[in-house]
Amino acid sequence: MNIQELLNAIENDEYLDIFMNIYGNSAAELDYQKQRYIKAVEQFAALYPEREDVRIFSAPGRTEIGGNHTDHQCGCVLAAAVNLDVIAVAAFHQDGVIRVNSEGYKPFEVSLSDVSADGKKGTAAIVSGIAAKFMDNGAEIGGFDLYCTSDVLCGSGISSSAAFETLIGTIIDTCYNDGKAGAVEIAKIGQYAENVYFGKNSGLMDQMVSSVGGLVFIDFYDTENPDIDSFTFDFEKYGYCLCITDTRSSHADLTEDYAAIRREMESVAVHFGKPCLRQVSEVAFFDAVPKLRETCSDRAIIRAAHFFEENNRAKDEADALKHNDIEHFLKLVRKSGHSSATLLQNQFSCSDETKQAIPLAIMMSRKFLFDKGAVRVHGGGFAGTIQAFVPVELADRYIAEMNIVFGEDACRKLRIRPVGGIEITKEN
Repeated sequence: MNIQELLNAIENDEYLDIFMNIYGNSAAELDYQKQRYIKAVEQFAALYPEREDVRIFSAPGRTEIGGNHTDHQCGCVLAAAVNLDVIAVAAFHQDGVIRVNSEGYKPFEVSLSDVSADGKKGTAAIVSGIAAKFMDNGAEIGGFDLYCTSDVLCGSGISSSAAFETLIGTIIDTCYNDGKAGAVEIAKIGQYAENVYFGKNSGLMDQMVSSVGGLVFIDFYDTENPDIDSFTFDFEKYGYCLCITDTRSSHADLTEDYAAIRREMESVAVHFGKPCLRQVSEVAFFDAVPKLRETCSDRAIIRAAHFFEENNRAKDEADALKHNDIEHFLKLVRKSGHSSATLLQNQFSCSDETKQAIPLAIMMSRKFLFDKGAVRVHGGGFAGTIQAFVPVELADRYIAEMNIVFGEDACRKLRIRPVGGIEITKEN
């Protein structure tokens, strides 16, 4: 669409229906998003004045609800896309290059004549990896100029990297691949780029939830063809809202902490001749604990025990929501938080035991909520965010209390977004 026509359409609320679907019905939120999109289009026009026709895209962040550190062991997770997203304005051409200008970051280019991993670093490596995988799958990719801006803040625990990967994958699939890949394959392509090009050995959960959207139960037993069950649940209808608190503790130097969890779990699986814990019988595991101590650390054994509990719990949490049993769900969330703290042990890093922002946030949340709602570590752990299900009538006070401790806007109320990575059109 012509840039001026697009600006007029947004200004005249022709995109209101899709905005309401993604961001909710709050008048203040809808006005914010309207102005956000207008500003993004205007910024694109200033950066690329030679481009006249553009399209707009969006991909969400995600929240992990159940299944803490289970995905990398081919386990089960319960997660949801959220209303914080990265949006992009794009113009397409045949210059043979992808140009990316992201708010707050240095712009870069990726030549489509060289999408190898050699010499690529950072976000440019991610874009190269995604383009390379689409080409390997037979897509004929052309270039595009891109301006993007994100509400999924880096380091906030809502997976800004997966949102960006989904965004790029959605743009390429929509515009150069006739949508043949689809949400599941886009997620796999994003994981491939992150694993192979960026060098981060992550599981598939983040990309899958961002790409698929909604509330999603995923069984990764067959990682090539994960079992995906999307469903809906209105937490506010049952008296609760979802809050995420960013403790603003640094993720720097935590790579080894994250890697150790996977490595230790897999050391237990190796005892049984298996590549991951999902292929190990829970009964056989507990029977083998005395023997396991000969080759595995005690912490590895304890973390493996967390996997078996948490994998089953993710299934039970999904079932509880499907049966509208909010109280049983909250009970399971509390158990998940306890298991992460005592078995998985990902509340703080042993490299500096004095920095315990996650336990502090959980302590303050429990003090405020008392026996209401539920709270747990969110995502990878060690630093970053916590998740709380808070009674609606207490939400504003809870957010205020957490902001006093961790800073302005540290705590935010989220809503579950029903769609994943998409092109934003009036027809959505």
